[in-house]
Amino acid sequence: MNCRGIRGATGVRANDASSILAATRELLEQIVAANDLLVKDLVSVIFTATPDLDAAYPARAAREMGWVNTPLLCMQEMAVAGRLNRCIRVLAHWNTNLEPDQIQHIYLGKARVLRPDLAKERNS
Repeated sequence: MNCRGIRGATGVRANDASSILAATRELLEQIVAANDLLVKDLVSVIFTATPDLDAAYPARAAREMGWVNTPLLCMQEMAVAGRLNRCIRVLAHWNTNLEPDQIQHIYLGKARVLRPDLAKERNS
């Protein structure tokens, strides 16, 4: 088994806790479903949020989903000029037998522009 990374990102409608948690939950649920991921196989998860999202930690959504034994870390995304605002990104480290080209990275909504090569039409 190898440790692989799964990337994803999503936009958040507003800077309030319910919007941040709902957007993060949707992103994580789609990552899990697309990759047949078992939470017990996660090594760690890093979340970043743009500076305009400070009403809640995205990792809280994972904890509420039962990810209680997975190390989680939240950080602020770099404030680069022209960046996508109200955006949460995730990098999940995962023990899997899948090859890198078999992993489904998930980019939802306005965050599709970050990696159009990875964004699938089924992601909304």
